[in-house]
Amino acid sequence: MDPSFLPAWRLAELTRGGAIGCAELLEHYLARVARLDARLNAVVVTDLPRARARAKHLDSLPRDAAGPLFGVPMTVKESFDVKDLPTTRGHADQRDHRAPADALLVARLEQAGAVVFGKTNVPVDLGDWQSYNALYGTTSNPWNLAHTPGGSSGGSAAALAAGLGGLELGSDIGGSIRVPAHFCGLFGHKPTWGLLPATGFAPSDAGAMVDIAVSGPLARSARDLALALDVLAGPDPAETGLTLNLPAPRATRLDALRVAVWAEQPGHATEAETVALLGALADRLEAEGARVCRTARPEFDADDAFQLYGTLLGATFAARRPEAALIAMQAAKAQLRPDDRSADAAITRAADLSFREWYALNQRRHAIRRAWSAFFRDWDVLLCPAFGTAALPHMQDGQTWERQVGVDGRSVPYNDLLFWAGLTCGYHLPASVAPLGLSRAGLPIGVQIAGPIYGDRTTIAVAGLLEAAWRGFTPPPGWN
Repeated sequence: MDPSFLPAWRLAELTRGGAIGCAELLEHYLARVARLDARLNAVVVTDLPRARARAKHLDSLPRDAAGPLFGVPMTVKESFDVKDLPTTRGHADQRDHRAPADALLVARLEQAGAVVFGKTNVPVDLGDWQSYNALYGTTSNPWNLAHTPGGSSGGSAAALAAGLGGLELGSDIGGSIRVPAHFCGLFGHKPTWGLLPATGFAPSDAGAMVDIAVSGPLARSARDLALALDVLAGPDPAETGLTLNLPAPRATRLDALRVAVWAEQPGHATEAETVALLGALADRLEAEGARVCRTARPEFDADDAFQLYGTLLGATFAARRPEAALIAMQAAKAQLRPDDRSADAAITRAADLSFREWYALNQRRHAIRRAWSAFFRDWDVLLCPAFGTAALPHMQDGQTWERQVGVDGRSVPYNDLLFWAGLTCGYHLPASVAPLGLSRAGLPIGVQIAGPIYGDRTTIAVAGLLEAAWRGFTPPPGWN
């Protein structure tokens, strides 16, 4: 059996059962990285002696004590600390940095039996859907090397889709798990904000949560997302003894599911191919007995909610920018037209918010959170696009706010495509991505499955239902 594209749960089943050794499985994936990654440039840092020693140690353990990820070789996003490896966030001047300890989430993965052998590429400061930087270069999409795998967990998605590891750990503040999963035909989960600790995720050296930002898994199956969530979720024990008890999935059968479908929004570009695929999925769910509504919406103005997300996102960015960049942001703010409703304008308006102003915005955010909660009393999940297009071509000229994207013949500001990601993550909702289909150009398209706060098990369970009834992970051609 070729294990290259098997889900992580199946890989662990094989190692626990003795069908393959942990060291043998690791060498299989390391050989693939050596043979194939030059085409992708996804895995940018490795520690092979550590990984080999760990796999050999696991092979010496009794199988009845094996964890749920026993022997699963994997990589993690470059921004997670792995002891003695660099954490640079794409900054060449940080090339000599070495992490003093594993991030808490990396430690949890290894406690569950995983073998972390390396780290995957990111854009500078995790701020782009293009994964490139001056230190490590450009990562390409295994479905089409002329296209990006997304960002900021782009190296993560490219490696996983090409069969260079069994599982991935990414992060998301503006689609950085969901967009790469969508671009590369994978499953991904953006957890409820605060559900996973930030300790050891740069630049949160003290473990403080960054507003909106979360960490979460990318995988080749929905079952892997559920497994990873069980391993990763829960507070930092250095801070509290609180334990986690997430609600069970609301539905385990399609005919018991209540589904709202939001396939397009006026003023926010979404390719017709994506809209059509979502419509076809809605038809299929109805045929399977699910209750489906294509017009149900939460009780708030979507454009206002997107503007608010953009400003909160901009405040988070501004808090971490060096002084010179903040001064430039303030100068750009002074030039904005009052009627500019672009995502870039919303982000820029946050350049120098006072705490009083941010507090008022946060109150508005929580009012919209409550509107989402009321919506999810009537609906188990919302299905919507993960992004307005399939995987973008490589675009590295200028800053993100200087770029334009073609969407069905229209030219759209690059960052305006934050809409579908921000509509959910700006309000701390969990959201999973599952494969939806392929574009006419042969690029993957995913569906975003959003649910109520702390409804993570529900969105992942629905991803699993769609995997069984609609479409699962398919390896990109040419990577066997």
